[in-house]
Amino acid sequence: MKILVIEDEKLLADSLKALLESKGFTVEAVYDGESGAEYAELGVYDLLILDVMMPGLDGYQVARRVRAKRCATPILMLTARSAIEDRIEGLNAGADYYLTKPFDSRELLACINALLRRQGNQIDELKYGNTALELGTGMLVCNGKSVRLSAREFDVMRFLLQSQDQILPKEVILARVWGYDSNAVENHVEVYIGFLRKKLLSIGSNIRIVALRRLGYHLEVEGEC
Repeated sequence: MKILVIEDEKLLADSLKALLESKGFTVEAVYDGESGAEYAELGVYDLLILDVMMPGLDGYQVARRVRAKRCATPILMLTARSAIEDRIEGLNAGADYYLTKPFDSRELLACINALLRRQGNQIDELKYGNTALELGTGMLVCNGKSVRLSAREFDVMRFLLQSQDQILPKEVILARVWGYDSNAVENHVEVYIGFLRKKLLSIGSNIRIVALRRLGYHLEVEGEC
């Protein structure tokens, strides 16, 4: 799971990043609202953790901007402002949950897990066509046949299955799977797409990973095009 922390207090942002990474999440932190909105609008995150009181774009403005781009990523707002009017404004701006500072790390983690479950990210498998990806085992399964995916293959395949016929540019796949700080290049995406195509073929899957020149990749089911 990939989380974006948008918090102008660098010490708090880095502390949140360290806490969440210790729990197995992949986390990126940015320290102002403008950068946070630009990162969030890429749509490569499973959750946004957003501070309200920031210079420039505040958290309410960031949430509204993200929602205006039809980005449905869950938003957890963090703020010292606990008045009911502030909570209402946050929820109306597009937040899914509003957590007041100071907070207990256990409550934060419980909120995060609840939001991710609500998004359906903790279901057992993803299905498309005649094929399923088992999230617990990393196996691709089709008509009684199965093949195990490497960790990177699994991440790419899961992102494709979550997006299905939506076109995913290579740079978006890179950001989602390898991360912004990685030295990976677009050729890495092409290599892993090739691996996945071979594995899909080996189990008789009717899923095709289609490349659209200069646009990216998406999934199709053979015979439904």
